[in-house]
Amino acid sequence: MKSFNNIKLIVSDFDGIFTDGKLTVYSDGKTSKVIDYKDIMAVAVILKKGIRFAVLSGETSMAIDILKKNFPSIDVFQNERKKINVLLSLMEKYNVKKEDVIYIGDDINDIECLQFVANPVTVPNAHISVKSIENISITETCGGNGAVREVADLLI
Repeated sequence: MKSFNNIKLIVSDFDGIFTDGKLTVYSDGKTSKVIDYKDIMAVAVILKKGIRFAVLSGETSMAIDILKKNFPSIDVFQNERKKINVLLSLMEKYNVKKEDVIYIGDDINDIECLQFVANPVTVPNAHISVKSIENISITETCGGNGAVREVADLLI
């Protein structure tokens, strides 16, 4: 994966990036997702470096709420179907150019954002159409196994 310079904002999808994309459904109808602690630590590393961080998910998840509770300064957007609009508003809010942004995503609803930013990142277990995006960096670790931490470590 390439190195990144002068990054001011990281925007990440959640399911398939912080998680392995799987949803466990129990007999009582409750669900659960697993997040690797390395990815939680990655958010702390990113924020300590002075880089803004946002989670931009097409779904709603209590796991995202917990992440926001632990890191009140991050931006969180859930149940967003048109992700590019949110990305553009974040870039305007923080006055950053597409060269200053890393977008991390793994599925077809992330393609528009991945194609827009100068620093698109995905995971090995991403949808094939995402992995074929021009100039995309692919982490060595799969989503849910420390992929966000891998990106954060490139910024240290």
